[in-house]
Amino acid sequence: MRAARRDGLARPVRRFGALACLAACVVALAGCAPSSGATGDTVTVAGSTTVMPIAEMAAERFQELTGDRVLVSGLGSSAGIEAVMNGTADIATSSRGLTAAEEATGELVTTVIARDGIAVIVNAGNPVGNLTVGQLRAVYAGDVTNWSELGGPDLPILVVNRDEASGTREAFKSIVMDGARFDASAAVLPGTGQVRDVVSRTPGAIGYISIGFVDSAFTTSKVKALSIDGVEPTEANVASGVYPVSRSLYLFTKGEPSGEAKAYIDEVLSPDMAQTIRDAGYIPASESEGGDAS
Repeated sequence: MRAARRDGLARPVRRFGALACLAACVVALAGCAPSSGATGDTVTVAGSTTVMPIAEMAAERFQELTGDRVLVSGLGSSAGIEAVMNGTADIATSSRGLTAAEEATGELVTTVIARDGIAVIVNAGNPVGNLTVGQLRAVYAGDVTNWSELGGPDLPILVVNRDEASGTREAFKSIVMDGARFDASAAVLPGTGQVRDVVSRTPGAIGYISIGFVDSAFTTSKVKALSIDGVEPTEANVASGVYPVSRSLYLFTKGEPSGEAKAYIDEVLSPDMAQTIRDAGYIPASESEGGDAS
């Protein structure tokens, strides 16, 4: 798997690193009150940290082609959807489908852009290589607390979860937990990078991230992705639908997109972006056989 991650983008893409800064930037945009048509030759894109690499690379291409400005921020899927609903962003990026309440508004238009697998990661030194979905559920519910119960060493399990704003958490909950509650004692982290970092440094840790982030050219730390039900988390297995922990990635707009917002979405879906999406470790929607995982 490849992960063509970039910590910075070519001018003039604005990338916001810290969550506090991200939130402040979106609030500051509130006065602009953009719609799905994107006003002032600026497109605001907010939401999932998983989808952020795609959004940023599309923004770079779009700006080079049109000269229009694109502001991309990673606030989490739920925050991005809320920003679109209240008019402070043109486009929400999301690693989950709409909730029943969000769908009931009838205002949000869905565009599926890619397919992604959620890799379950452990420390590189952990000898365990496979878990069943049932075992994974038991770990995240707090029913299994030591790696010795899973064929590993006598080592306490440190469960690392995502925060409630995370679309990856919602997708994991829907696919894996089957109604079971998450262990309340789990460590809760706000972003993919933090999860990867903690797991790489903690022998007993387990977490979950997009498969596109398992191998990164921008860090020397290593993590190991587990097989689930005997299926490796590879792009081919996600594309074919055989890897069990996978989901679709989305763009949402309030109403049908128009103007610069529509042009930006068209760029994301363009054949020229398809290879970029593959290079980032995802499967373009046009190539996925697994269907919608919302």
